[in-house]
Amino acid sequence: MSSQISQQYAFRAQKSLGLVNGTPDYELISGFVGPDVPARTFHYSADGRLFAYALPTVYVNRNLFERSISRVFRVRIYQAEGAQLLQELSLPNIVDLRFSPRGTYISTWERPVKLEDGAQHKNLRIFSASTGEELIAFTQKSHDGWDVQYTISESHAVRLVAGEIQVFRPAEWSKGIFDKLKVEGASSVSLSPGLNPSVAVFIGEKNGGPGSIKIYGLSTLAGAPTCAKSFFKADRAQIKWNMLGTQVLVLTQTEVDNTNKSYYGETGMYLLSAAGNFDCRVTLDKEGPIHDFAWSPNSKEFGVVYGYMPAKTVLFDQRVRALHDFGAFPHNTISFNPQGRLLLLAGFGNLAGKIDVFDRRTLRKVCTIDAPNTSHCEWAPDGRTLLTATLSPRLRVDNGVKIWHCTGPLLHVQPGEEMYQVAWRPAPVDVVPPFGQHLPNAPAPSPSVRDLAAVAKPAPTKPAGAYRPPGARGLATPAIFKREDEGGAVRVPTNGTATPPRVYNRSPHHLPPGAAPPNSQQNGNGNGNHHQQNGQGRRQVPGAPQGQGAPGPDGEKKANARKRKGKKDVVDEASGVDSRQESRQASGTNTPVVPQELVVEAPMPMSPVTPGLDSSLLDPVAKKVRNLNKKLKAIEELKEKAKRGERLETTQLRKMDGEAEIRAELATLES
Repeated sequence: MSSQISQQYAFRAQKSLGLVNGTPDYELISGFVGPDVPARTFHYSADGRLFAYALPTVYVNRNLFERSISRVFRVRIYQAEGAQLLQELSLPNIVDLRFSPRGTYISTWERPVKLEDGAQHKNLRIFSASTGEELIAFTQKSHDGWDVQYTISESHAVRLVAGEIQVFRPAEWSKGIFDKLKVEGASSVSLSPGLNPSVAVFIGEKNGGPGSIKIYGLSTLAGAPTCAKSFFKADRAQIKWNMLGTQVLVLTQTEVDNTNKSYYGETGMYLLSAAGNFDCRVTLDKEGPIHDFAWSPNSKEFGVVYGYMPAKTVLFDQRVRALHDFGAFPHNTISFNPQGRLLLLAGFGNLAGKIDVFDRRTLRKVCTIDAPNTSHCEWAPDGRTLLTATLSPRLRVDNGVKIWHCTGPLLHVQPGEEMYQVAWRPAPVDVVPPFGQHLPNAPAPSPSVRDLAAVAKPAPTKPAGAYRPPGARGLATPAIFKREDEGGAVRVPTNGTATPPRVYNRSPHHLPPGAAPPNSQQNGNGNGNHHQQNGQGRRQVPGAPQGQGAPGPDGEKKANARKRKGKKDVVDEASGVDSRQESRQASGTNTPVVPQELVVEAPMPMSPVTPGLDSSLLDPVAKKVRNLNKKLKAIEELKEKAKRGERLETTQLRKMDGEAEIRAELATLES
C-alpha cells in the first residue's frame, strides 16, 4: 500500500462500531472509541478522508435522585486516518447521511413528521463538514434517492422534485435554485461523472404511452436533449454511467411479466451516448431476466449477467459487440476491481455463494472462492483483496466479515453478532500501486484464520450432494436432472408452472388408462358408450364359440334394456335368480348369454392376443401365443432400461438373450 493512505474498513453491529486496519495485521484502530449506544448508520467520504456515523435518539437519566432526563443525539465526523474527532452535530432522529465527493458537505435525512404549525418538515439538511453550519434544507419524503447529486468538482448539485430538475451552486446555497427544467412524468434522474457532466432523466410508461430516457447537458439544461430514446415495457429504470461520463447503460423493468415467465417482471437494456451519436438496445441471446451489469473502470466495456439459471455472462465493448462469453453458470453478480484487471462473477442470495475471479487480461479463471450466505461483497481499493460479509437482517446467524486475497486464500476472519453494515475506506486509484505483469502472491493470513481452522469442524469424508434413491446410486445422472452448465438440456420456459407440460401420445396403441377409444360414441350423459351399437366394433375372441362375438338385433335391444334397469337387471338380490334366464325362458329362446368379460373394445384391427381374458376360454395355441407375447414385451422393457444406463441383473440379461428363440417359436405358432 502507498504511504499516503492506509487500507481500512468499518463495521457496524448491534453492540459495537469500529474501524479496522487492513493488511497485514487487521487490528482495531486504537484511537477510535466506539459509541455507547448502537449506531444507526455510517459513511466514508468518496476521497476516503472523512468518516461519520449517526446515533439514534436516546434518553439518558443523568441524575437518579432528581430523575432528570436528557436526550443524547448526535452525528460525529472523524478524520479517517487516525480516527481524530473533527465535528459533532446535535441532530435528532437521523436515519441516513452522505458526504459530497470532496467531503466539503454532509447531508442528513430524517423521517418526515407532521409539524404542529402545519408547515412542511424540512427533513433533508445540508451542513458544512468543517464548521457544522447548516447551509440549506429541503423537504424530501421518500428515502429512495434522497440525497442531492454533486459533480466531481462540487461546482453544481442536482435534485429532482415533482418532475422538475433543480440545479444549485453549492458555493452559493443561500441564493437558491440556479437553474431548473420541467420534465413531465420524470421518475428518476442521474448526474454523470466527468468534466462535462450530463443529466439522464427517465420517464416511465403511462396510459399506454412508451417510456423514455433523455440526456441533457448540465450547462445547456434549457436546450434540446442531446440524446433521447423511447421504449415500451419500462415501469422503472436503473441508470449507470461509465467513469468518463460519455455513455450510460439503462436497465428497464416492468412490475409484471405479461407472458408469466418471470415473477419479477420483464427487463431490457439500452446503451446511449451523452453526445447523441450512438444509441441501441443491448441484444441478449438467452431468455430470462437481467441479473446484474457493470462498467469496466476503463469506460470502454461492460459486462452483463442474464438469462434463466444457469445465467450467461458476456463482455461487450462500447458499440455493443460481444468480446467474450463466460458461459452458463449459476451467477447473478458481476464486479470489476478498481483497476479493471480482475473480474468477479458470483452467485449470492438463493445461490450457493461461489465466487469466480477472472484475469481480464487473459480471460482465464484465477480462483474460485466458496463464500456461502454472503450478503455483501466488495473489492478493496487496492484491487488485491476482497471483502465478503454475512449481515442482518438477511441472516441473523453466522454474521461476520471475511477478507480474501484475489488468488483465493483467506486472509482474515472477524465474527460478529447481528452485524448490519460493513464497507471499505475509499481511496483514489492513483495512490494505489498498479498491477504488474503477474498477479501478486498472497500475504500470510492473520492469526484469526489459524484460530478458525483450529476450532472448525472436520470436513465430512463423504461429500454431500443431492439425495438419490438406492436404485439410482452408482449410475450416471440422467440429463433431465442436470443443470445446463452440467451437460443437461436447455431450459424451456413453462409459463409459470413448476413442471413442463406433458405430451401424451394419442395413438390407439398408447391410450391413457381408462380413456375411451377415439372412435367411441358419446351417450346423452356425455360419457363414452363402451358398448358399440353395431357389431363392427367387436372382434372375435380367439377360442370362443362362433357367433358369441356379435349378437343379433334382438340381443342388442335386450342389452340396452338391461342397461337401463341398473342393478336389478342382472341378479335379484332377494331371490338370487338371474332375470336374464327368466326372460329367455318366457320368450322360448335358448340363446346363450355372452359373459361380460368377453366383450372387449377394439378400435384397432383384430389381434391374436387378448390380455385379461379368462384362460379357460382359450385353446392351448392361443394361450401359448399370449405367453410368448408377454415375454417379448418384458424383453422390450429391459432393452429400454439398458438404454437409460440402468444396471440389469444376470437373469435379466439371460432373458434378453432368448429373444430370438421366442420370436422363432411365435412365428411357428402363428403360421
